[in-house]
Amino acid sequence: PAPASPCQARMRLFGEALLPAAMTDGWRSLDPEPPETLAGVARYDCASPQDEAATIALLLRRTLETPAATAALVTPDRELARRVAAELRRWDIDIDDSAGLPLNRTPPGAFLRLVLDAAESGLAPVPLLAVLKHPLAAGGWAPERFRDRARRLEDKIRGPRPAPGFKGLREAIDPKYDSLHRFINRLERCLGELVECLTRDPVTIADIAAAHIAAAEQLAASEDESGIARLWRDSDGEAAARFCHELIDAAGDFPPIPARHYPALFEALASGIVVRPAFGRHPRLAIWGLVEARLQQADLVVLGGLNEGTWPGPAAFDPWMSRQMREEFGIALPERAIGIAAHDFMQAIGAPEVALTRATRREGVPTIPSRWLLRLDAVLRATGLEGALAPEPEIDDAVALLDLPERRRPLPPVAPRPPVKARPRELPVTQIEMWMRDPYAVYARYILRLRALDELDAEPGAAELGTTVHDALAKFVKQYPRDLPADPEAALIDIAQECFAPLLSRPGAWAFWWPRFQRIARWFVEQEMLRRADIADSISEMKGKLAIAAPAGPFTVTAIADRIDCLRSGEVAILDYKTGSLPSKPEIENSIAVQLPLEGAIARAGGFEGIAGIPAALEYWRLSGGEPAGERKALGEDDPQELIDRTMAKVCELVARFDDPATPYLPVPILRWKPRYSDYQHLERLEEDPEDELL
Repeated sequence: PAPASPCQARMRLFGEALLPAAMTDGWRSLDPEPPETLAGVARYDCASPQDEAATIALLLRRTLETPAATAALVTPDRELARRVAAELRRWDIDIDDSAGLPLNRTPPGAFLRLVLDAAESGLAPVPLLAVLKHPLAAGGWAPERFRDRARRLEDKIRGPRPAPGFKGLREAIDPKYDSLHRFINRLERCLGELVECLTRDPVTIADIAAAHIAAAEQLAASEDESGIARLWRDSDGEAAARFCHELIDAAGDFPPIPARHYPALFEALASGIVVRPAFGRHPRLAIWGLVEARLQQADLVVLGGLNEGTWPGPAAFDPWMSRQMREEFGIALPERAIGIAAHDFMQAIGAPEVALTRATRREGVPTIPSRWLLRLDAVLRATGLEGALAPEPEIDDAVALLDLPERRRPLPPVAPRPPVKARPRELPVTQIEMWMRDPYAVYARYILRLRALDELDAEPGAAELGTTVHDALAKFVKQYPRDLPADPEAALIDIAQECFAPLLSRPGAWAFWWPRFQRIARWFVEQEMLRRADIADSISEMKGKLAIAAPAGPFTVTAIADRIDCLRSGEVAILDYKTGSLPSKPEIENSIAVQLPLEGAIARAGGFEGIAGIPAALEYWRLSGGEPAGERKALGEDDPQELIDRTMAKVCELVARFDDPATPYLPVPILRWKPRYSDYQHLERLEEDPEDELL
């Protein structure tokens, strides 16, 4: 007989690997095969799904260098298919994907879904901004003007979520921003009916679908084009329009539903509609599913996603019929699907060139190679071809170089030296401490004027708790500066309920923080009853300042003291409330924690208007709400004046040093005094510098 062609020999070898388990004992007696048997076949075990997608994209792209050559990716993994399509776009290649795109992933489908999400959420910041920033959103204005207003609105609603609805949005925006209030009015004209419709219960599908479509059309309109023209254009828009028309036509056959069920209904129906572009895809590249690959051929076939659980997928579980019942009814067993997957794999192996790819890890977890690959490895060992199925080095090298910059330009360590006239001449006491710990943070905040943006829809955290506790205690002290009321704890709780009112819209935060404050209130009142006999007057949130003589001119230190108690002895006690951790002993001894000593210096110099007296006590009150609920920590108990003098000497030295234009604003010059948190760490590039270069 004529010798087998390389392709035939390859098919025979792979066919041996896919024999039923009962016949694999013959592998021990297989004859050696020549290396030419695997000619045209390569295997790529990639580090991650992204590397696998990049490898496949390079293989497909290389095919285009050969005139008239065709290539296809065959995979049941839709995520891998989307990754490959995205990778190919770096070369402006739109690949033809036989699976198409679900309607809810097309631009008009996504816009319809986002409109619904925003209305259903009560105009919560994240879903609202998602739809306002969609390319189709214009609200009857020029798209550029609309996007500008959307960005300005985003700036104003960052932080905790506003109250629901258009009323909540208006309350979150200062009345002086008239243009934003006009923008909200326009949004209400577009989305108001849909928002109202989603509050009805029950509602007919026809009514809510009509309100949904009308809202989308109004929001999609621009100043020179109707929403109908912009939303329903092109093949994606035609498919979306056809779907919406069919939805309204069929709605009459359904009973009214709770309005909250409509978004899930719309999403489920839209995700089942597949949209395929009529043109504009590359004629020589394609992505096929297993069914489509049975009917088509290509010069290069890449079999992607060859991991267990993907190809083949897990055997289907039937909750209704046992294996015996399926046999009695003549229904195929679930394992038959695995046999069909093996047939698809075998059929694709017959292409002139074949690449087998898999990712060794997925989401950080090791993957298991497909059983086809494990069987193939066993057959290759038996035939003396172990290790012969290898990747092409040029492809592996190209993947490694794909996103590598042409050259690296190392940057010098961060050490800005702005002119003295640009350096701040006034800082609050809290920033003096930051200046000592991280000078670059002061440079970024006060010279570059950079501010960290608040998160959207932020959950109240420790910072918000601290502010709320401070507000409650300050209001209590202002209301009762000399004598306590008959029931001070009840009075404090009443005041705190007003301060904590914004948390009522966040039940989780309220349930966590309010019991803590109740414990804080009990401890605070106990301390007040012990101390009030020695106090003539208490002042909260007192502003003060102190000018320091410096080489470049006066430098002003400002402060807002949480509380100053004027004692009957003529002295003063300065208190600072802390809901977080207190400064450590080394931080106090090394004059790093300078807030209270500097407030003492301001008081001693008469910098707090209307308050005169030498500081007799500097105290931190830690208010955790735990066990114990509070803690008092006095600074410089033996001699507060010595602590104040030592701190002032260090601050004067710091100011003088930075009045020298040669002094840089270094990021964290001393690692052990590194601040617990900084908004500017990503700008400081500390991780790029070896630690031994830091002082």
